[in-house]
Amino acid sequence: MNGQSNGQSWAGARADEVFPSSLAGGVALGNQAVAEPLSAEQTTELVSLVSKNFEQLFDILGIDHCNDHNTRDTPRRVAKMLVLETLRGRYQRPPAITEFENVSKYDQLIVTGPIEVRSTCAHHLMPIYGRVYIGILPSPSGHIIGLSKYDRVVDHFSSRLQIQEELVRQIGDLCTRRRGEDSRGSPRPTHDCTYGRGERSRCAARSS
Repeated sequence: MNGQSNGQSWAGARADEVFPSSLAGGVALGNQAVAEPLSAEQTTELVSLVSKNFEQLFDILGIDHCNDHNTRDTPRRVAKMLVLETLRGRYQRPPAITEFENVSKYDQLIVTGPIEVRSTCAHHLMPIYGRVYIGILPSPSGHIIGLSKYDRVVDHFSSRLQIQEELVRQIGDLCTRRRGEDSRGSPRPTHDCTYGRGERSRCAARSS
């Protein structure tokens, strides 16, 4: 369905009304992927949908996005940032994972890191950033993931609305389910939802 070509307004529309095949069964949780990855055409349409709704939000907040040179194109910039960057892990396929046969039957702990974490808090849409270390316990009869792929896995799941504990679980579950490893992350990110709002705590780092 194309909201521009058929003359319908996108303001207030839900994404699953625009892309019923990719969001089959309704909208997904903030840190979950949609049912099917979006095509390039659907991604473009979603950016337009989000942009239209941000224009409406600016209108409600009394922010001039038509005449103010600072905010004239802000709704579209924010829409592109959300769909193509901040939340792209919901709309794109997971990264390809290279694996190697565990020829030596290695079964001791492997630790990789620090891996940069940049995510968005699901509660207040504030940045989460920091580093994570991942511990891998290979199965002697299984396979071993190329270490550089953990960076991509972290980036994929971080590119969603997250809370720290569920991010750790998603990373570990993917590696354990698909490759026969026992993988767990230990992040120490800074949460701007506690540093940039509310009590504005200067001690905003959390470990899990």
